[in-house]
Amino acid sequence: MRTATITRKTAETDVSVEINLDGTGSYDNRTGVGFFDHMLDQLARHALIDMVVRCDGDLQVDDHHSVEDVGIALGQALTQAMGDKRGIRRYGACILPMDDARVTCALDLSARPHLVWDVTLPSAKIGSFDTELVREFFQALATHGGITLHVTQEAGINSHHITEAAFKAVARALRDALETDPRKAADIPSTKGSL
Repeated sequence: MRTATITRKTAETDVSVEINLDGTGSYDNRTGVGFFDHMLDQLARHALIDMVVRCDGDLQVDDHHSVEDVGIALGQALTQAMGDKRGIRRYGACILPMDDARVTCALDLSARPHLVWDVTLPSAKIGSFDTELVREFFQALATHGGITLHVTQEAGINSHHITEAAFKAVARALRDALETDPRKAADIPSTKGSL
């Protein structure tokens, strides 16, 4: 079973993340940040990763610490659940349309974290959610998940649609990259012999 449970407790947040990479996309995410929970639900559903996230954060300050720390813990959980990455496809890509928005994602589960974020959200807020936190989440996820992650906005005028398209595109690319390659199920997908 490719599963992991991560807890992260700081003076700012108390986070727990449970994932199953071979799930059905079931989710139960409660961070206290409604829009962010909605995006985590999309990530789980479209990646087919079972996910339970809890975060008790300093929301009286703002949502930043909660969103970033969930990204850190989720990245750590992905790393733990993948193990030595034997049998995975490693690479994934998706072009995701959502109404006016179209976002592409290409990623490599390389253990070499890097984020290329070419997304412009036209509004500072989605409801009460700060849109600058979208990039912060993916930066934390890429860094602690060891993911080379490229996210590019090709179209879009609505911040909600663009953000949701980004989460879904990353989810679909993750789904492809995490799946077992039946032709190389016993091998690590690198000429180096390790990732």
